[in-house]
Order: sequence, then structure tokens, then C-alpha cells
Amino acid sequence: MSNRYLRAMDLNREIHSISGISNLDLFARQVVEGYISGMHKSPFHGFSAEFAEHKIYNAGESTKHIDWKLYAKTDKLYTRRYEEETNLRCHFIIDNSASMHYPRVEKFRIDSLNKIGFSALAAASIMQILKRQRDAMGLSIYSDEFEFYAPEMGSERHYFMLLNALEQMLAKPAKKKATDTYTYLHQIAEKLKRRSLVLLFTDMFQADAEESELFEALRHLKYNRHEVVLFHVLDEEKELAFDFDNNPRRFTDVETGAEVDLYSENIQENYRKAVEQYVNDLKMECAKYKISYVQADINKNFNNILTAYMLERQKLV
Repeated sequence: MSNRYLRAMDLNREIHSISGISNLDLFARQVVEGYISGMHKSPFHGFSAEFAEHKIYNAGESTKHIDWKLYAKTDKLYTRRYEEETNLRCHFIIDNSASMHYPRVEKFRIDSLNKIGFSALAAASIMQILKRQRDAMGLSIYSDEFEFYAPEMGSERHYFMLLNALEQMLAKPAKKKATDTYTYLHQIAEKLKRRSLVLLFTDMFQADAEESELFEALRHLKYNRHEVVLFHVLDEEKELAFDFDNNPRRFTDVETGAEVDLYSENIQENYRKAVEQYVNDLKMECAKYKISYVQADINKNFNNILTAYMLERQKLV
């Protein structure tokens, strides 16, 4: 039995002994190790915990630092990456408005997450990869106010500070608060001076009138030559398919408190059509501005999130 397999078993036991997301670093390591273990079937064959400290060898570079042991394993040439090398700057933006706290959960568990928990763990998992590759990372959290901002840095101390900010965000109870996403995106765009990969986690719930302002703010980020990825975080079963039983239900807008009583079956078909049109329009707008759109279903694993990150990373390094 391999040492890697034994480490994975130990990590799995350790992680399930914890109640609640009180240690995002541990959860993120589990997500990343699970992803890496399946990468032999992916376009990123050769990426591993070892590769995180390497970069692809480019013709013309000195052969002095080629890792020949890794070449024997992968049949590809890699050179060792040194601590002073930072090839990527990545900034995470997380929408912490009330709608992101749906569905209500008693305890955060890796297999039972609401939208804000999913976003936090997805961000922490990408941060784990960035840390392994000694890249720089920053974080912004907003709701009806700018809750947290930290610029991109590459130290381990900075990494744990960002994880602590995410844990603090999860520890606070949800409040009835809406947000003007575009306001904070403009502010963040002004703060990001060097070209970065910008990862936005949001459910895109805002008034119709605000959509044009939102894309104007995203264009502001693109204008500064950043690569932007919009992770559209949703509970697809409930928020896209509107899959509820047909008992009478009271639906409450978590941001405004408005309530409506209805049978879900009476509106399900029209609801699905409207949401499908909305999502398609959103994808079209993203494509128009060269913004990568990724649908992030909280009921699925994090593989498509990490793959999207890996693909975007290749554009910048």
C-alpha cells in the first residue's frame, strides 16, 4: 500500500472527526488531494503534490535545475521552482449577502454546504494550490458593506490570515442584507494594480436594473487586463429546477423579507423557463466581455472549480 494512499486515509479520518468548518486548511487539503489523485484522467496529467513545487521546462532555459526523477515518472521535463518565484497573482472576491446563506444548515460539513460554505471551501482549496505553488493571493468579502480586503501576498502567514477571514465569515449568522455587487467590484478593480486572476463567487441575485452596472464593473476589471472568472454559485435542484414537493409552502426573500404562499407545481414550468433564459443571457454577456463563466452547483464536488482555475492559470504563467 503506497504512502500517498495511507496519507489520504489518515487525512480522511482526521477530517471527518471535525464538526463544522473550523479548520478550512484541513478541508481544503482533502479537496485538493482528492482532485490530484484523479488527475491522471485529466488534461493535467503529471500534476501532483510534487509538481506543485515545479514548473514546466522551456527550451533555452538552463538545464541545471531539471528534476530528472520527476522526468522518469512523468516523461516530461520540469525545473524546480524557488521560493522567490511568484508566477501568479490571484484575487478572490466573495459575495456574502443573505441569499448566499441558502439553504439553511445547522452545521457546516464538507458533504452538506450552503452557497457561502461552498464558496469558502472552493476558495480555500484554490488557495491551497496557490500556497503549494508559492503564488500570491488576496481576498475581498462584501455584502452591504466592504467586510474584508487583503492584497495579494505569497507568504504562509498571509495564507492562514485569509483562511481565518473565511472562517470568521462563516461563523457569523446571516443577516437580511442585499448588496450592490458592482459598487465593490469597481473599488476592487481600483485596488488591483498588477495583472491578476480574479475569481468571483456569487449567486448573481440582484435587481434587473443592476445587471448593466454589474457587467460594467466586470469590464472595469477586464480593462485592467485581469483574467476574470465568474463562479455562479447555485443550489441547482432548488434554485434552477425548483424541485419542491407540492405541499403548500411559504417562500421568503432572504434579503428583503418579502413572503409569498404557493404550490410549487403551479409555477414550476414558468419558473424553470425564466431561470433558464436568465442563465443563458448571463453566459452570453460573459462571453461578450471574455469573462469565463462557471456554473457551481453546491450539491456537486469541487472538480469543475479546480479545473477552471487550472485552465485560467495557464493563461497567466
